[in-house]
Amino acid sequence: MEQEKVTIKINDNGSIRVNGKVELLDGAGEPYEVGESFSLCRCGQSGKKPFCDGTHKQIGFESAPRAKE
Repeated sequence: MEQEKVTIKINDNGSIRVNGKVELLDGAGEPYEVGESFSLCRCGQSGKKPFCDGTHKQIGFESAPRAKE
């Protein structure tokens, strides 16, 4: 059985978007309940860490890294 490809995208001025079947663990190795698509906080200000709650829009978070600069 071939495993489905997982895609992780760093959104400009926003979250890290994860698409595909993954297991997300906390620092103690305990799993979070996630679906096949979710967003992780990148600005550090989310009230639902490690997940994004859209706070980056309110605080004006800016970051748009590129793989090839």
